[in-house]
Amino acid sequence: MTMTKGRIERSGMLSFGDASLAVWEEGLSAARNAGGYKAEKAWERNFKRDVFARIVQQLNRLGWGCTVQPIDPRDVKHYGGTVARWAVERRRTCRKGDLQGELSVSGRSIKFEMWQDAQNVENPNGGKYDFGKERRMTYLQRLEMNRTRNCIRDYLCNVFTRYEFQPEKEPKRGPGGVTALEWIDNHYKQSWHYDPALRRPGGDDHCGNNRSADGDIVTHGARVWFADYHGRILTGTAYYNINNMWWVVTGKYDLNNEASFELYTRQPENLRVKRNADRRRKRLERELQKAVEAMNFERAGVLRDVLFPGAPALFVVWHEEHRLFHSPGFCGYTADKSKAGKFTADEVKGWDCAPNKVMPAALAKEAA
Repeated sequence: MTMTKGRIERSGMLSFGDASLAVWEEGLSAARNAGGYKAEKAWERNFKRDVFARIVQQLNRLGWGCTVQPIDPRDVKHYGGTVARWAVERRRTCRKGDLQGELSVSGRSIKFEMWQDAQNVENPNGGKYDFGKERRMTYLQRLEMNRTRNCIRDYLCNVFTRYEFQPEKEPKRGPGGVTALEWIDNHYKQSWHYDPALRRPGGDDHCGNNRSADGDIVTHGARVWFADYHGRILTGTAYYNINNMWWVVTGKYDLNNEASFELYTRQPENLRVKRNADRRRKRLERELQKAVEAMNFERAGVLRDVLFPGAPALFVVWHEEHRLFHSPGFCGYTADKSKAGKFTADEVKGWDCAPNKVMPAALAKEAA
């Protein structure tokens, strides 16, 4: 790429995401309207030459290795050689130490994503497909990631005359960002319900907004207990959000958004016992269904005895209007009798009324 003198006349927006940088320009539609397909493709070539190539150049200066992946013969077979070549030319695979990246251009936008596969990876396909890429990075990896995208942002804003950086509407919470309390304070000040006298939204004293799981009153700034997604009891400080929802700060950077009826004002008993009976029941019923479908009746018998000890009478609930069975836990519907939720007599009390119909599980096939 030839050296340029002075700044280049281009306008666009830059923004940061989760360990990523995005560039967006608005000139493509105008070029298409003015000159049709040829003008559109000419604009895309200029965009790639002026912006995409400069980002590659800057990454190389920062110590990143950027490579073009080889053309996949399967793409040539399915889409043709020209399309396959275009597909690889608009992407760069990047790497610096443990950090990996992908730079891609598509139409009027460019995106540079970074991730790592060294630790804290949950997705079986790799860290690229994990949520929360930044918080999974080590301190040094996060420093390098921020340095890289800050340098690219500053470079593009200096080279192009009307490039602007659009900061995130909400500050990022976590190491290198704001604390949980600072994040809540910023959220309060942006809320339509903000009360300057209280320095937060009001309404926590309304009936139903502060009733706790143990029948007490949740107060702003008080210590509370709640069960997380896995059923483990956590504790933290409650701060009012809106309606019956409360922020619960459990650490310097950690917070949860919980309904008042999920909070306890007194420490629950048996903290080591998981509160996950509903999730356990649904999981066991799914495993029972899989065992029956696989004709593994020995395993199905074991699961049945775990789910329903004593062999009680079991029922299913049919919805007349939907013409479907209720799923386990009354969460959703299914047309497959084997996947319908199984309930005891006590669990279906009050459900045998229109549009629902309770029936013994053994007779469900005939009724459906």
